[in-house]
Amino acid sequence: MTHHIVNISGGKDSTACYLLALQSGRPFRAVMADTGNEHQITMDYAQSLAAKTGGPDVEVFRADFSDRIAKKRRYVAEKWTLKGVPDATIERALAVLQPTGNPFLDLCIWKGRFPSRRAQFCTEFLKSEAIQQQVVDPALRSAPAVQWLGVRRDESIARRNAPMWQTVRTPGQHVMRFYRPLIHWTAENVFSFAAHHGVDPNPLYLEGMGRVGCFPCINASKAELRAIGRRYPEAFERIEEWEAIVADASKRGAATFFAADVTPEGARMARRGITGARGGPQYPRAKQVAAWAQTDRGGRQHSWLIDAEDDGVSCTSQYGLCE
Repeated sequence: MTHHIVNISGGKDSTACYLLALQSGRPFRAVMADTGNEHQITMDYAQSLAAKTGGPDVEVFRADFSDRIAKKRRYVAEKWTLKGVPDATIERALAVLQPTGNPFLDLCIWKGRFPSRRAQFCTEFLKSEAIQQQVVDPALRSAPAVQWLGVRRDESIARRNAPMWQTVRTPGQHVMRFYRPLIHWTAENVFSFAAHHGVDPNPLYLEGMGRVGCFPCINASKAELRAIGRRYPEAFERIEEWEAIVADASKRGAATFFAADVTPEGARMARRGITGARGGPQYPRAKQVAAWAQTDRGGRQHSWLIDAEDDGVSCTSQYGLCE
C-alpha cells in the first residue's frame, strides 16, 4: 500500500492540498515542520484542520541541530585560533554554541548567519530535511510514498516549470513521488476551494500577510513588514534578540536577519563595501527595518496616508478577502 503524505504549512496552498487529499478518499498523513519561526496563529490554524474537516490530525515535527552544533563547537575551539580569529571572538562563539531548542535559531547558530535570498537554506534544513528524515524515510522502508506539495507555478519564476509529478528513486528504498496537484491553480482558486469546503483562511491573510510560513520571512515585502510591526511588534523584538546571539556565533561578529539592501541605507552601505562587522557600521537590524517599513517610498518620512489606510485592526488582505 502506498503511503500518502500531505505537507502542511498552515498556508492557503497546503490547506487546499489537505482538502484535495481528503476529497480523494485515500488514507493519508498530514505532517508539518515547525521551524521555530512560526506565528502561533499559524500553528493553531494548521492543527485545527482535523476538527474543521473530519480529516487526520496534523502531526508536527521539528529539526534537531544538537549534533551539528556540537561539531561546530569543536571546530571553533580547535581551528579558529589557527585561522587568526581573535580570542574574544572565539570565546563569544563558544558561549552561544549551545542548542536552544528552537530549530530556526539553532540552525542559524550552527551556520553562524541567517538565511538569505541567495542562500535560502532555511527551507532545506527546517522543512524538507526534517520531514524527509522523520517521516518519509521511515515510510519508504515499508512501501512507496507520495508527497503532496502545495506548489503553484504562478507563485514565482523559480516555480514556473515545476512538474505536477516527479519520481525519485533511491537504491535500497521504495520509490518516492512528489505530487503537486495545485500546479495550474491561482491564489483565487485556492481560497475559493477552501471556502467551498467551509474552511476559512488563516487569519494572518486578513492582516496584510502575503505568506504565513515564517513570521517574519526573510523575503517579506515592505507591506508585510509594516503589518507585522503594527500588529505584532514583539516579532521584531524576538528577531533582534536572535541577531545578537547569531552575531556572537559568527566569525565576523555580525549577523542581521534581513538582507542589507532591504532598506535604502543598508543598500548604500553594501554598495560602499561596508561589511557590517563588529566594531564598524552595522547593517540595519530588525527594529530599524520595522521602522523603515512604516515610511513612504524612499524611507525618508513616516507615512500618514498609510496610517489612515491601516489602523492595525481592520482587514488589510492582499488577496481581496475583506469583502
